[in-house]
Amino acid sequence: MNKKRIVFILLASLTLFPIISPGIALLAGFLTSLLGFKDQKSSALTSLLLKASIVLMGFGMNLTQVVEVSSRSFWVTAMSLAFVFVSGLLLGKLLKVDKKTSLLITCGTAICGGSAIAAAAPVIHPKHHQLSFALTIVFVLNAAALFLFPLIGHHFHLSQEVFGYWAAIAIHDTSSVVGAGAAYGNEALQIATTVKLVRALWIIPVTLVLAFAYSGNKQAKIKVPWFIALFLLAIVINYLFPAADSLYSGLKFAGSRGMVLALFLIGSEVSIKDLKKAGWQSFLLGLLLWICISVASFLFLTH
Repeated sequence: MNKKRIVFILLASLTLFPIISPGIALLAGFLTSLLGFKDQKSSALTSLLLKASIVLMGFGMNLTQVVEVSSRSFWVTAMSLAFVFVSGLLLGKLLKVDKKTSLLITCGTAICGGSAIAAAAPVIHPKHHQLSFALTIVFVLNAAALFLFPLIGHHFHLSQEVFGYWAAIAIHDTSSVVGAGAAYGNEALQIATTVKLVRALWIIPVTLVLAFAYSGNKQAKIKVPWFIALFLLAIVINYLFPAADSLYSGLKFAGSRGMVLALFLIGSEVSIKDLKKAGWQSFLLGLLLWICISVASFLFLTH
């Protein structure tokens, strides 16, 4: 085993610790790529790791809460999802962004950031630079939202309830939704977390639709994303056997760290050349799409 591979493995191992955030993991992976610390064998594990992590994270979801929140927030999240997908596809064509990058950015903005992108990736099979660029855009905008949203909410004197809904609909990743909600107040945190849960569940039908759309010609057999079925099964198991709560917490933690490790591996497979292929249009697409859903949801909730 050469020295570079040893260094790569050691750096990858650090992502298993909670001190390493998803954004830092992606950046660290990209830096290892620039410095030449790559492991070609790791690329084969990335897709499997993404799928396994999503399944494990299902053990952290409460079925009763999912059903209750779904009944209250279904139409709000459905309308926001439709708005983002229509806007994303139109802007993608207008800016001449390649189809898969556009779709990944749209999925991340519409549903739940990196998790949605990770769920869609094994289905549509994007190139490494397409996947990495979509994730990078989402993480950059997430970091901005974590600080900007509470400031805007206080400036416009938004109620705890309105801010909670707004944060859940307009911020990409769950971690940033929770962070912004907590910064605004306890009621905002509770509403933001539960509504975000409903929004995240749209991963399932959207991934199934993508699986159908990317199954090839109409006579070809559709490749069912079985990891989504296992994700649902994990939620049901959590509900049926609540006594194993400590085990589920461990599995959820393993899934969340596995996702961070996968992001490190994705970043390590990207080069400056790959990012240039994505172009400035891709970043502009992500930014405009985020502004669109942020402004539209703000106006909807405050008028």
